[in-house]
Amino acid sequence: MAKKIGMQLPLDLFHILQQRVRFILATFSEQGVPRTTPIHYLYPRGLDSILITIEKDHSSYLDMVWQKKVNLSFMESGDISYSVLGRAGVVRAPSFVHPYMNIIRIDVMDVRSHKSVIARIDQGISWIYNSLEAQKLSENLMSELEELSRKL
Repeated sequence: MAKKIGMQLPLDLFHILQQRVRFILATFSEQGVPRTTPIHYLYPRGLDSILITIEKDHSSYLDMVWQKKVNLSFMESGDISYSVLGRAGVVRAPSFVHPYMNIIRIDVMDVRSHKSVIARIDQGISWIYNSLEAQKLSENLMSELEELSRKL
């Protein structure tokens, strides 16, 4: 059963988000169809909001623009398991780094812990780059998010 944490990111999740983790973004289409999408670029902006980068034509981005509410699911080693309900808004369109990427701020509305007494998270979402160019793009997008988090 999910345990309500509050309206701010807990410190353990905040510190993990600064380490460039991946998460699952959940949105709903105008027809009410749920969509989930792995997101690679995020950075916390304090305890009350998160910045993410997403492709401007992605169906989840279009859902966010229409509906505003999103849910983020984080699972990382060390038994970190949280969901974050938030309200999304466009911060920068397009990104300075890539013309097809937009930056979104998600204001935290509710945080819930999903730790289980039956099992624990041993390893979160892991991945590798397909090329050196992809790695460089990723590094540049993350740098932009980190810089923007200090300016907003």
